[in-house]
Amino acid sequence: MRHKFGYKKLNRTSEHRKALIKNMLNSLIKYEQITTTLPKAKVLKPQADKIITLGKKDTLQNTKALISKLQDTKSANKVKKTLSKRYENRKGGYTRIIKAGFRYGDNAPMAVIEFVDRDVEAKRVDKKKKDPKKDASTDQPKVATA
Repeated sequence: MRHKFGYKKLNRTSEHRKALIKNMLNSLIKYEQITTTLPKAKVLKPQADKIITLGKKDTLQNTKALISKLQDTKSANKVKKTLSKRYENRKGGYTRIIKAGFRYGDNAPMAVIEFVDRDVEAKRVDKKKKDPKKDASTDQPKVATA
């Protein structure tokens, strides 16, 4: 029986677990969808919902709590400016977990955790856009001058 156990430990020390959750929260906020193991996704879901709820009420105290929890001002600003506006009429349940089979190496159950009504373009935040000017300049052969 698991009575009175508050959270899953994920076979990590408390500091490692806190860092893991913080990094996963930042990634989820940045990309709005991440793939991870099912137990990690289940631990992350309530944390992400609490972060969105914090961002919905625009006070200095909540802003400081967001920055303290996420340790990243870009993520905190995205929560306050875009995510909280997106979910202002929703009372809860900002994230969903979708089971995604099993990992090849160790057969661990995998899951996709994502925001409901997510922005599909957020997944491409870090990918470089091809510059047509740069491609045209590299195609031309260099002429040797004497």
